[in-house]
Amino acid sequence: MLSTQSATVVKATLPVIGAAIGDITPVFYQRMFAAHPELERDLFNRGNQAQGDQQSALAGAIAAYATLLVADDGRDPVEVLARIAHKHASLGITEDQYPIVHEHLFAAIVEVLGDAVTPDVASAWDEVYWHMAGALVTIEKRLYADTGVADGDVWRTLVVRRRLQESPDTVSFVLGTADGSALPRARAGQYVSVQVTLPDGARQIRQYSFTRPSAASEWSISVKAVPASRAGDDTIIPAGEVSNHLHHNLFEGDEISVSAPFGDLVIEDSDRPLVLISAGIGATPIIGILHHLAGIGSTREVLVLHADRSPARHAHRQELKDLVAAMPTASLHRWYEDLGVRPTRDVLRAGRVDLGTVEIPTDAQVYLCGPLPFMESVRTSLLEHNVPEADIRYEVFGPDKWLASA
Repeated sequence: MLSTQSATVVKATLPVIGAAIGDITPVFYQRMFAAHPELERDLFNRGNQAQGDQQSALAGAIAAYATLLVADDGRDPVEVLARIAHKHASLGITEDQYPIVHEHLFAAIVEVLGDAVTPDVASAWDEVYWHMAGALVTIEKRLYADTGVADGDVWRTLVVRRRLQESPDTVSFVLGTADGSALPRARAGQYVSVQVTLPDGARQIRQYSFTRPSAASEWSISVKAVPASRAGDDTIIPAGEVSNHLHHNLFEGDEISVSAPFGDLVIEDSDRPLVLISAGIGATPIIGILHHLAGIGSTREVLVLHADRSPARHAHRQELKDLVAAMPTASLHRWYEDLGVRPTRDVLRAGRVDLGTVEIPTDAQVYLCGPLPFMESVRTSLLEHNVPEADIRYEVFGPDKWLASA
């Protein structure tokens, strides 16, 4: 924990630092990328940087960690770091990169807050940073050890065995080693990072969930081509660099650089009922979880809820139906914004997920994945239906901007 003096200073200055952290993080990234342009080009997601998502996620993580670190309720602040540590491990982050972040983060704090950063304030928040960094390094080293690799040495070259069109904008890639040798064990709900070199020479990395994690010699992932879109303020959000590159350039027989499996959205060994809720491409970890449950002959009660734009846009639609049908204790409910002319039935509805139309099993564990606004809405509804917050697990595709409020 923090020293008594630092804890007192952090408590006193948390409102000021917390209020300014959203201004500090953009300055931090500008400084760090100016000094280390290779990090923006080859490690960080350029799309998230351009949209400000990464800055918001970092601000939320620092504020949440510092708040818990000095709170009196006894909650371990390390609890908020597991998802970040798994993401770091999937990128191959190593301990020697944390001093780089420290240097430019604290220069940004001084630039934004000026004279308010007294020596005592700087010392206290320095202690917060190294406490957080030390906890992350500890988790990441354990993840590397559990995976059987040296720190940061997570990458391997795989070959595309099959390419399958799952919907108009979603493609599955079945990956394996060139010699057919076994792959590391992946757990249902986990993901891999995929690394590509773009036409401008940048090495960009994205994460994709397993849809079939248990096969010994093959991994399956699905990639949705992210189109350009328009934000609420009419700002144009560019099309996804990596997803579209993979759609246009990756075919059977091609090689691709892939990380070891990581991710903390994994099924616990339990008899408790499961509620699996997804929207859009958020169905991918859910598909992986269902394959696992069906494969082990699970008798757990499973309620599957999925929302999508239309049946035609629903990737893995038939696979989802078949998996649920193969499990006597599972049931499926689907919602589509555009149902078309299909008849509305009790498990196929127009509109968006409505928990008021289903019965949430008592003592259920909930797994949630989809766009952030969808998950925020569903989480609120789950809490209103008396599902304990501790029983709601989630996966975010991209920076975890939910961390500060979840």
